[in-house]
Amino acid sequence: MSVLVYTENWDGKFKKLSYELVSYAAGVAKMTGTSVTAVSIGRVDEPELRKLGDYGASKIVSLTNDNLVNLDSQAYASAIAEVAGKEGSKVIVIANNNTGKAVAPRLSVRLKAGVGSGVSKLPVNLSPFTVYKRTYSGNAFAHLVIKSDVKILTLSQNSFDLVPASNTATIENLSVNIDGSLVKTTVTNVEKQTGKMLLTDADIVVSGGRGMKSPDNWSPLVELADLLGGATACSRPVSDEGWRPHGEHTGQTGKIIAPNLYVAVGISGATQHLAGISSSKYIVAINTDKDAPIFEAAQYGIVGDAIKVLPKLVEAVKELKK
Repeated sequence: MSVLVYTENWDGKFKKLSYELVSYAAGVAKMTGTSVTAVSIGRVDEPELRKLGDYGASKIVSLTNDNLVNLDSQAYASAIAEVAGKEGSKVIVIANNNTGKAVAPRLSVRLKAGVGSGVSKLPVNLSPFTVYKRTYSGNAFAHLVIKSDVKILTLSQNSFDLVPASNTATIENLSVNIDGSLVKTTVTNVEKQTGKMLLTDADIVVSGGRGMKSPDNWSPLVELADLLGGATACSRPVSDEGWRPHGEHTGQTGKIIAPNLYVAVGISGATQHLAGISSSKYIVAINTDKDAPIFEAAQYGIVGDAIKVLPKLVEAVKELKK
């Protein structure tokens, strides 16, 4: 019996999110007196697979099948369910990202498992099995009791610190049987963004709202993001006005992100926006309105005109980087 964790890879490489998931699974395994089995789907080189052992995986199952070449949530759920059955896993950990949100419900049906979505801490109790999660767009917290025999937990990004381990993991290459009729996804074309950090991968995000007043005022914001090694984002009104690309829109109807640092410049903090960024570890707000809702979510705030404050922040960062 083991805690099973699905570790997504990108072109054969793991990212911080994958190691965060393994660290979390190792924490659950310690509580339940079991071990961690990590599942990797697709072609990943052995040295890369072994990195999962550095964060607590004692066994790594590498799955390959022609029907698993492209992400298809039904096929992936079938494969993970098969491994869970072989390992006798009662707890399965998946990321609370787009992939996890597609796979977890299908896996739940296959395994008759309850789902704790968007958890951000280790279980607070094992009997009954109780998990901690944000609710109401991050405005409240809840203790969720899962009564099913098998439990599926989707972990919010950046909610659990990496915990290095010294496991020498064993690797098992497994070819699973996937019913071809399950595969409904066909990839006809792939366009990869180059020369720019993906918003969902960024540890630091500098985001602007209508308080920036005009698209002509955006250069200091972009410069600050570049100096910090981060990505740029915006609120929905900004993207709707065409000031910034729709791909930068964060919020309930845009990209949901969880960076280590989110700098909200000229953003009031509407509920829809906060729903997309509330899982950020630290939020810094800059706004002229001291009563703006964004200050309730922020750990640090500056009451002032973003157009005047940004250049000073840029100069301060430049000075620190000398």
